[in-house]
Amino acid sequence: MKKSIRLITSSIIASSILLLAGCGKNIVSTSNQLSENKTPTETNVNLTISAAASLKESLEEIKTIYAKEAPSTTLTYNFGSSGTLQQQIEQGANADIFISAAKKQMDTLDSKNLIMKDSRKDFLINDVVLVTPKNSSSITSFNDLTSDKTKIIALGEPKSVPAGEYAEEVFTKLGILDKVKTKVVYGKDVKEVLTWVETGNADAGVVYETDAKVSAKVKVIAVASSDSHKPIVYPAAIIKSSSNVDAAKKFMKFLNDDKARGVFEKYGFKLAQN
Repeated sequence: MKKSIRLITSSIIASSILLLAGCGKNIVSTSNQLSENKTPTETNVNLTISAAASLKESLEEIKTIYAKEAPSTTLTYNFGSSGTLQQQIEQGANADIFISAAKKQMDTLDSKNLIMKDSRKDFLINDVVLVTPKNSSSITSFNDLTSDKTKIIALGEPKSVPAGEYAEEVFTKLGILDKVKTKVVYGKDVKEVLTWVETGNADAGVVYETDAKVSAKVKVIAVASSDSHKPIVYPAAIIKSSSNVDAAKKFMKFLNDDKARGVFEKYGFKLAQN
């Protein structure tokens, strides 16, 4: 009797071992099959985009839309003045795409062979405008900046902020640069200039039309004529050192998609013709 029980027990143990071995083999097989079936597009990618500060609102909205278009890609933005971003890229900062508010900074990176030349594309156009705090009434034109009533004028730092460079070109064209120089305070980017005007810390400032459009605390006094400054064109390009070139190309293509273009137009940008 005891011998029979031992035989039955041994048989059950042996069967269990074989069953577990079979399951393990199936698990490994299934796991290998899943690995083989996984496509490159399913790989999670973190795409870093260094972009001019004036693009903040539009690109943040595009980020939400793109999350549905490419759920495996996470967009990380680095906003700042185009000149500062250019220098960061030159110094080896992590970036997959650069979007500048002027050609000058992109040209510099191009000359140093830091961008993929065939990826460069001019895709947006903007204007610069003179703004004052919403309730101000003492300034009605660019020429009023020379008046004693105007004490502080906010501009972007011309060496690193394209909007500041455009502003000085406008002042030069109007013949008022030397007259207003002593009144000027310089911001690190166009958003800081806008904030100074919004808070009344500056009597007036020059920002992009798109920046003025998203603020309820300033009013546009005048739009600079197109012949008073260089064309305001936003170029974009993939950084040559990017390790996410395929994802970067896909996003660059999306920026020219109707969905993205609609967002840019909503915020006041004009679309460049290529």
